[in-house]
Amino acid sequence: MQTVETLNEGLKRAYTLKITAKDIDKKVDAEVKRVAPQVRMPGFRPGKVPANLVRKMHGEALAQDALNNSIQEGVQKLLVDHKLRPAMQPAVSLEGEYAPGKDAEIKVELEVLPDVPTPSIEGLKLERLTVPADDAAVDAQLKELASNQKGWDDAPAKHKAATGDQVTMDFVGKTADGVAFEGGTGEGMSVEIGSGRLIPGFEDQLVGVKTGDEKTINVTFPEDYGSKDLAGKPATFDLKITAVKTAGETKIDDDFAKQLGLQDLEQLKGLLKGQIEQQLNGLTRTYMKRKLLDQLAAGHDFPVPPSMVDAEFQQIWHQLVHETEHEPDPAAALAELESERDDYFKIAERRVRLGLLLSEIGTANGVEVSQQEMSRLIAQAAQQYGPEDRQRFMQYVQQEPMAAAQLRAPLFEDKVVDFLFDKAEVSDREVTREELEAAIESDEGFDTGTHTHDHDNHKPKAKKAAAKKPAKEAKADDAKAEEPAKKAAAKPKKVEKADIEPAAPGDELVEAEPVKKAATKKAPAAKAEKAEAPAKPAAKKAPAKKKAD
Repeated sequence: MQTVETLNEGLKRAYTLKITAKDIDKKVDAEVKRVAPQVRMPGFRPGKVPANLVRKMHGEALAQDALNNSIQEGVQKLLVDHKLRPAMQPAVSLEGEYAPGKDAEIKVELEVLPDVPTPSIEGLKLERLTVPADDAAVDAQLKELASNQKGWDDAPAKHKAATGDQVTMDFVGKTADGVAFEGGTGEGMSVEIGSGRLIPGFEDQLVGVKTGDEKTINVTFPEDYGSKDLAGKPATFDLKITAVKTAGETKIDDDFAKQLGLQDLEQLKGLLKGQIEQQLNGLTRTYMKRKLLDQLAAGHDFPVPPSMVDAEFQQIWHQLVHETEHEPDPAAALAELESERDDYFKIAERRVRLGLLLSEIGTANGVEVSQQEMSRLIAQAAQQYGPEDRQRFMQYVQQEPMAAAQLRAPLFEDKVVDFLFDKAEVSDREVTREELEAAIESDEGFDTGTHTHDHDNHKPKAKKAAAKKPAKEAKADDAKAEEPAKKAAAKPKKVEKADIEPAAPGDELVEAEPVKKAATKKAPAAKAEKAEAPAKPAAKKAPAKKKAD
């Protein structure tokens, strides 16, 4: 095989590989010998078909396979001989038409990973903001949990429903011209007045109803309602009130804990305290990681492969554009987003640089992901799929280096971050939870300088802050489609009626907002931090594309 370098500019490389007809023919001969014993042909005993007849029958297909194998081997040899580390999978194409018996000329184009300067990890200084998980926090969680476990008692016959009461009803929804619309009829639907579950104006008109009442209410569906036929249009609902109930008192005692499947109240408190500690530790790590990445970014600057930056940017941008579709004014939201394109591109470039930097630090300092850890990651990711596809997914990851690298990258990054935490000079300061969250969400006060992020709503803050880096990085974090959402932690799950029995028919037509269904694939267990997510560097060797056929 002959190799000629045709481009060496910055991080871009291009080569021409000439695979001779002689080399291809040798592979065809070897393949003929391999398959001949399996070929069946009338007039010949099994395994006795002459090689020349096998070649005549299957020569074209065998030659194509031989060419593809030669291309794969040639590209891999090129990477090894020239010590190339592809940033992305090389682009491989066949020059001109190939005919059996002729030489094949292959063009290989790629971008290589840069030579990352020896990372400076000495002199790192970090502040660890800690919050104690005290009894007051546990009590607050207990009260919230109890408020979401309401019991309902039948109200007296003449009791008029008030805010906080539960009303059960049958209903028929009609358009302004009195025609019942599809899906607008339901029976036995229950709602707590004031919960905000139903479309605006619906719950307010339930105040004052009694069991047995029949009533017609007038509403207007929101402009952004899920059904285009109803969005922004007036409608009426004919109601028949079948029950009115008042909230019963929930006592926080051993019986309450047992209703949740626990032994006693002390066990429940211990469980909640553990959850709170996990949340707070996650917030602390988020803040520290962000500060660490800021220091690394400030101390290192080197060129990064444009293809990696573009791929990172496209991933962020695609999700952000998708989110504008759910804004009240999608066109205006998209226009504003377009005006910020350059900022998001810079964020993508910073992420790629940090990803390469963390990879270099980890490699230089012996940070590894063990085979046992890798097996656990693969098994965890496989749970996203059904039983039939699970085994195929695991085999694919084991055979495909790029897929394995993507699974490995987040854990490797965490390990590198932990290594750097150990190397840094860390000072501790006790703060309140509010102060810690403010330090993460704001570029003021605690001067995080990187993100403005709302951990409760998982959306960017609206304010535009003059920071040393755009506050848009928080929004870009949310748009990282390939990563699971890394909320600091989840509050105890609210147990509502919808959790224990199916919604009545027609419920979806009076919901305040269309229900946003979760993604089909379940994300792996969320990491505690939601700091910046550096882009993951490509695998050391990327398999060449088969473009010959």
